[in-house]
Amino acid sequence: MRDIVAADRAPSGYAPLLFADDGFIGRNGPVYVDRSGAEPVFGFRVGERHCNPMGICHGGWTATAMDMVLPLTARFTVPDLADHFLLTVNMTVDYLGAAKLGDWVEGRGRILKRTGRMVFADGVLSVNGEPTARGNGVFRIGPVAPLINELADG
Repeated sequence: MRDIVAADRAPSGYAPLLFADDGFIGRNGPVYVDRSGAEPVFGFRVGERHCNPMGICHGGWTATAMDMVLPLTARFTVPDLADHFLLTVNMTVDYLGAAKLGDWVEGRGRILKRTGRMVFADGVLSVNGEPTARGNGVFRIGPVAPLINELADG
């Protein structure tokens, strides 16, 4: 896992998603989660690697964050989905505002419906309580995947 620089640090209560320390998310994260409440809250700090030339979080990273928030909310809140990979069938993102360099972005999801093979979810990314993006997604319940260990050692 790459070193987490001071600018990446999360607020108290958040732990890095350790399963996402390699590949695309490992190179572009870290992404964090706070599971102290009834629903998980995800987050990331907007770094230079996330920004477009205007110093605003790029829409591609915003969509990636939403594509983590929605299925992981299902995995963390629906007990029989905890060990299943959820494959994105369709996802839309509406860009509502700008997350700027250095901003802490929080993501919250909600499960709308679950069938035998699909999960339907929506969610919001926000900065200081102001929505910056909203998303809707449909996810196919896939094969068993590694359990998510989101808590850092120590």
